[in-house]
Amino acid sequence: MAIGSGLGAQLGIAAESSYGTYVAPTRFIEFTKEGLALKKTTALSSGIAAGRLLGLSARRVLTRREVSGSIDFEVTNKGMGLLHQGLMGTSVTPVQQGATTAYLQTHTLASVAGKSLSIQKGVPLTSGTVTDKSFVGCKIISGEFSCGVGEMLTCSMEFDGKNCDESQTLATASYPSMTPFHFGQMAVKTGSFGAEAALDGIRKVSCKIERPQDTERFYAGQSGLKKEPIENELVKISGTLESDYTATTLDDLHTSDGATSLVWEFVGPEIATPYNEVWRLTLPAIRLDEGPPVVDGFGVVKPSFNFVSLFDGTNLPKIELISTDTTL
Repeated sequence: MAIGSGLGAQLGIAAESSYGTYVAPTRFIEFTKEGLALKKTTALSSGIAAGRLLGLSARRVLTRREVSGSIDFEVTNKGMGLLHQGLMGTSVTPVQQGATTAYLQTHTLASVAGKSLSIQKGVPLTSGTVTDKSFVGCKIISGEFSCGVGEMLTCSMEFDGKNCDESQTLATASYPSMTPFHFGQMAVKTGSFGAEAALDGIRKVSCKIERPQDTERFYAGQSGLKKEPIENELVKISGTLESDYTATTLDDLHTSDGATSLVWEFVGPEIATPYNEVWRLTLPAIRLDEGPPVVDGFGVVKPSFNFVSLFDGTNLPKIELISTDTTL
């Protein structure tokens, strides 16, 4: 019997082989907050009948069902592959590094067609009984990563889903030993792609990756459920670099509107020589929109530079993970 509060909650995920077809969880996420919920659209008959003052309960109909919401979590050294694959789109198989227990995942930006998840949520009653809500056809609409001084690397992902199934068996949650990436492991680099150098003075970084999709594909003959969303706009990647004004590197790029490659990485403990646990985002070309330094008092000048990521014509954005995970 679980604890009858959020302490007894669980979230499990699995990649679907067919959009909207439930797959039992293969990974369980340690999350900080979630908002996944069924959204329903109803209609009530408005026919006039002499003397009737209220709509008839029997004349209310359920016309469509869908799922939306978010999951907030700390980015850890294990168990992150499925979520990154759903966000970035590439079908990834971890690659063993040398003859060690370190495995590299390279999530390069690609189409998210066919990338959907089943997400099973366990919600405890006050009695300690945990109820099942299994969301199917979950597509990641956006993912926002953030880390500042004294913080963990965190992520908030927005989802769009097909339906909620409450008839499944709640899986037994299990969690590998995991540790989060954090500010003490963080480095930011800029420069030519493949030759980026460490940037001084960065206090906080945030980056949002948006995967716009047509989520309104409701057709006749689908029992009020949607078909798989289709990408319908360019990918949007934007973020912010909060800094102390230690050098003019970013200021000069803002002034010239020049492009630079950005590497945002976290290097954790060694897995096996020479491989460490790693989370690394590479954006081959960013341009700065706002953030020239201003003096607003006696303190250290702290410009905050907003950026957008664009295609450099050759290299695509990617997120690399090095962990001991042999599968996603």
